[in-house]
Amino acid sequence: MTAATRKEVLNLYRNIFKIAKKWQSASGLKEDTTKEKQYIIGEARTLFNKNKNVTNVETINQCIEECRARVEIGLHYRIPYPRPTHLPPMGLAIPHSKVLRTQEKLRKQAKPVYLKSYDEVS
Repeated sequence: MTAATRKEVLNLYRNIFKIAKKWQSASGLKEDTTKEKQYIIGEARTLFNKNKNVTNVETINQCIEECRARVEIGLHYRIPYPRPTHLPPMGLAIPHSKVLRTQEKLRKQAKPVYLKSYDEVS
């Protein structure tokens, strides 16, 4: 990891904690605000710790883009949780057929950048 990339990652990490500190839930309820703050902090710690040993530059850049996308979407919609996507169902493919493997590959490619690590953590 280059010094510039390391600085960028640390700035993102700090910004997430600043956002969590100032976060107000859309409902305005204190319980919801507390839960959402805890979620933001927990999610950031989990994902950053999971990816702390990543050395591949391309993977690091993908993680940075995912982080930026999730921050922007969270701030825009005032919802800290990832927005669900509605991908087409697997259909009626036979479990061990090429069709199923192809559909799984297409679903993985169709997943938005802000959800790449969501399924791995939850």
